[in-house]
Amino acid sequence: MRIPILKLHEYLLVSVQVELDDQTAIKFQEDLLNKIHETGSIGVVVDLTSVEIIDSFIAKVLGEVVTMAELMGAKVVFTGIQPAVSMTLIDLGIHLSEVQTALDLEQGLVKLRQELGEK
Repeated sequence: MRIPILKLHEYLLVSVQVELDDQTAIKFQEDLLNKIHETGSIGVVVDLTSVEIIDSFIAKVLGEVVTMAELMGAKVVFTGIQPAVSMTLIDLGIHLSEVQTALDLEQGLVKLRQELGEK
C-alpha cells in the first residue's frame, strides 16, 4: 500500500493512515526521497496519528528517513506520535533524539518553519 505525499508550497505533507509493515515503510522511504528530489521541497511533516504499533525495524526506517531527507536539504518533523508508540520506542531503546516532533499537523508546520528560520 502506498502512502500519499502531498505538496504544500515548499513543504511535503504525509499522513500515514495505515499500519506500517516492513514493505510499506521501505516503499514510503523511497517515495518520500524521490518526491523531495522531484519537488525540491525544503521541509516535510509526517503525521503518525493513525499509527498505533511500531517495531524496531519501522523505527529504524523512520530515523533513516530523517537523516536521508536532511542530506537532501529537507528538514523533517513527525507529528501525532501516540502514547503507546512512544512507550514502545523507549522500551526498544530507540530514542530518536535528533528527530523534531509536534503534537499535531498545525504545530508541526510551525515547528518546521522555526527549524528553517522562517516566520
